[in-house]
Amino acid sequence: MAQKDKNLSVVLLVYLASLLVFAGNKTFMENSFEALITTYIDNKVGMSEFFLSDELANNLKQNILNLQQKSLLMAAGIGSSEVVSYDSAIRSDSIYWLDKKNNNPFELQFFELIEEFILYLNRSCYAGITSYEFHYALYEKGDFYLKHLDQFKNNSGRKYSMISYLNKDWQESDGGELLIHLEGNNQKISPTHGKTVFFKSNELEHEVLVTQNTRMSITGWLKSD
Repeated sequence: MAQKDKNLSVVLLVYLASLLVFAGNKTFMENSFEALITTYIDNKVGMSEFFLSDELANNLKQNILNLQQKSLLMAAGIGSSEVVSYDSAIRSDSIYWLDKKNNNPFELQFFELIEEFILYLNRSCYAGITSYEFHYALYEKGDFYLKHLDQFKNNSGRKYSMISYLNKDWQESDGGELLIHLEGNNQKISPTHGKTVFFKSNELEHEVLVTQNTRMSITGWLKSD
């Protein structure tokens, strides 16, 4: 009987340890969500240095490199899908839309993370987000995107903008910063690996400064239909 009790105690300890590991992971994820939200509330620009894990960021970066090798990236347009134009004097990056139909395991992992964040955002801030859209963005040397708002004049669906950067060992001399125009205090954000930025799509004008090195990100919007 004593041996059975001992075995049961070992099983319970293993079970409790597994629960603690799960809780720790959940806390880490929620901490990254909270970092985005609290910094957004403080400064209108949310930021988390660890929203994407290093492994996921590396795999998404490799996806972009694979798309580039296959010539599947397309010139980025200006305006909504209903009224789109192309002007390399305004923006010169290339994009490719993420889609669950691609059945790419790393895109699906990214979507799971975004869906968890939306649940957290809606639950804690009553944000009313119902959908999202994201694309890869590749800026090569000399590329840029002039000052703009993300919300379209004829469509107010985009509520929050999110950008996750995929650039290891980025140096100040590489340029390519996200410049956010805040009243009296513009903010310049370096596109370093794993960093995610979050702000209201209809509120802050922003631009991508000329990059001196290959610059990769996932850019998208949380939407309310």
